[in-house]
Amino acid sequence: CPWYGRISCHVLFYFAVLGCGTLAVLEQNEAGIALLRSFDWNDGLFDVTWSENNEHVLITSSGDGSLQIWDTAKPKGPLQVYKEHTQEAYSVDWSQTRGEQLVVSGSWDQTAKLWDPAVGKSLRTFKGHEGVIYSTIWSPHIPGCFASASGDHTLRVWDVKAPGVKLVIPAHHAEILSCDWCKYDQNLLVTGAVDCSLKGWDLRNVRQPVFVLLGHTYAIRRVKFSPFHATVLASCSYDFTVRFWDFSKPNPLLETVEHHTEFTCGLDLSLHNCGQVRD
Repeated sequence: CPWYGRISCHVLFYFAVLGCGTLAVLEQNEAGIALLRSFDWNDGLFDVTWSENNEHVLITSSGDGSLQIWDTAKPKGPLQVYKEHTQEAYSVDWSQTRGEQLVVSGSWDQTAKLWDPAVGKSLRTFKGHEGVIYSTIWSPHIPGCFASASGDHTLRVWDVKAPGVKLVIPAHHAEILSCDWCKYDQNLLVTGAVDCSLKGWDLRNVRQPVFVLLGHTYAIRRVKFSPFHATVLASCSYDFTVRFWDFSKPNPLLETVEHHTEFTCGLDLSLHNCGQVRD
């Protein structure tokens, strides 16, 4: 199967689209894409993540600092609202490691918070960043471990069982807007920043990045590793493009997609079909 390709509609799946105060859950099948359900919120929605245990449940983060849990099987919602962040909740992620039902959120209030959706309040607040937290992402390998990227130019790694930050990486000389964990290497993360660069970091030695990818002409808004190939990743940017990379190659840029006419703020790669990309 090629590492990329045009979207092919051979499976039924759901995905969520965030607008200004509206969560749209879309259904794709062989006939095309249709709106399955939509939910309204009284502030802008910035991020969304699906439950790993329930195909109908997802959680969003919003501009009023709250998190909302929704159930696509129930037209009214949300099921729960958690309001502890004092500024915009910019990112949210649901742990993918077995045995955990944990959610992490990152906020403009410079904190990350740990949640168990079955509990009505946060389990812990993580402090240390000196700028906006733009991205929080769980390790797909290590239970209770997540990374955060911030406007303070650092990438930080946290252990929910440890009292403080586990590792601080001064990754860029600019705000870091996105980070992601390699699905095949527990020590490898990537960051994307306002300086238009992508950098790979080996947690065993963070003095220098293991790769630097250049080509975007404006800030990089989101970066994602491929779930099918250990050295392939995708990025999107305020330069209106989506780019695909293989950092193992001498010429790492594989393709530039230029079909957008506005800022490209998000993307994800399908866990089921290696040729499917959402941006």
